[in-house]
Amino acid sequence: MNHHPISKRIGLILGPLLFLVIQFSSINFISEAADTVIAIALWMVIWWITEAVSISVTALLPLLLFPLFKIMPIADVGANYGSPIVFLFFGGFVLALALEKVNLHKRIALTIIKLTGTSPNRVILGFMIATAFMSMWISNTASTVVMLPIAMSVINLLINDEDGFTKADKNFALSVMLGIAFSANAGGIATVIGTPPNSVLIGLLENEYNTQVSFVKWMSFGLPFSISLITIVYLILVKLLFPNKGLVFGASASVVSNELKTLGKLSSKEKHVLFVFSVIVALWIFRSVINSILPSLGLSDTMISIFGAIALFAVPHNLKKGDFILHWNDTQKLAWGILILFGGGLALAKGMSASGIVDVVAQTISEAKVGILVTASLLILLMLFMTELMSNVALTAVLAPVVAGIALGLDIPILHLLIPVTIASSCAFMLPMATPPNAIVFASGFIKVNQMAKAGIILNFISVVLLILMFQYIMPMVFLAN
Repeated sequence: MNHHPISKRIGLILGPLLFLVIQFSSINFISEAADTVIAIALWMVIWWITEAVSISVTALLPLLLFPLFKIMPIADVGANYGSPIVFLFFGGFVLALALEKVNLHKRIALTIIKLTGTSPNRVILGFMIATAFMSMWISNTASTVVMLPIAMSVINLLINDEDGFTKADKNFALSVMLGIAFSANAGGIATVIGTPPNSVLIGLLENEYNTQVSFVKWMSFGLPFSISLITIVYLILVKLLFPNKGLVFGASASVVSNELKTLGKLSSKEKHVLFVFSVIVALWIFRSVINSILPSLGLSDTMISIFGAIALFAVPHNLKKGDFILHWNDTQKLAWGILILFGGGLALAKGMSASGIVDVVAQTISEAKVGILVTASLLILLMLFMTELMSNVALTAVLAPVVAGIALGLDIPILHLLIPVTIASSCAFMLPMATPPNAIVFASGFIKVNQMAKAGIILNFISVVLLILMFQYIMPMVFLAN
């Protein structure tokens, strides 16, 4: 029988114990309400870091403790768990379910790989572009799981060829595996629904600061950043760390062609999902244009997302047979826990704001006279390296409200600081446990921890530099009005 890890056992007891010590000690930090929120936040952080219980269960704590300790009425706390942002992501999850159910995501990935070419470096680039594109719309875990068996088939051709598994072969395998994991992480940065931290931030901005960042506005900086990062990842893997000079093979083309042959022609169900997917993306892109022509519609990204979800359940593929793309039992695979995690993060942010913690942070920073660029750089570094060890969604939920307070204290637009710091949470490249894609490719057996760390540490610091440049130059340009 497996023993429960000691870290989880310690965390399970330490979280509530620390809460009780702070709550019932005579020490006063800020105020009674703020001290209670700090105690609850620390309990949640300990459970999130140690994963003593599911991170989604931890996210339910505000729903119990905030009303109990008179921080907020339960109706106000509960409203965070039903925030429009939660439903924006729900719609995105449903869209991803449909893509996966009809295997359209795999067809898209294979087609991209086929188009990029068959030289070793082009194959690596093809895998990276395909993974990144999928991660813009479906979870980075799902996109990695789709790509892994295809990559393994290509690598196995090299293992079984005449010259055996040479150093160039091994470097190719490393580049493909790390390329898939790193592009899955970087690809999600490009869209609001690509990775959960983005949605946590959007929710915080709407709930607390009445500020909206549309799907298109996010893509205006998210996509270029994502492309820049993936380009750098590719160059560092194939040119600097793991070059595969002298490696020649054309067999990868046959693997891709065989996989596409197995899928057969584009099925009517795939066409159905592709049509819905295209309509939803088009509506997200042209929402502001539609609203300017038909202002009474008042379309929001969440409304469009829910429209797509309902269409996949309600528009029949074959009415006579009662055949629909999705049925409710398909949602058993939906990441409900992540939706609860969003709600818990938004509730915690609301508690920090309502109890005055954010105001105190803002005041302290404004009085400290710390340089703006230094503060931004330290926050980006802190977020990026902490996310190597704990859930990036949980970390964003805890740190984002504090960063907002720091931005207010420095008297800079909160978007300028919050967006780069949040994106930093998706740039964990060093350790297998940092993100699910890292863990999945590590499990393939082709990568050692020191190899991932060697590539990851370089990419982490490059990401920090890119994010500092984004804070300093890109954000002021994108959000001129703010």
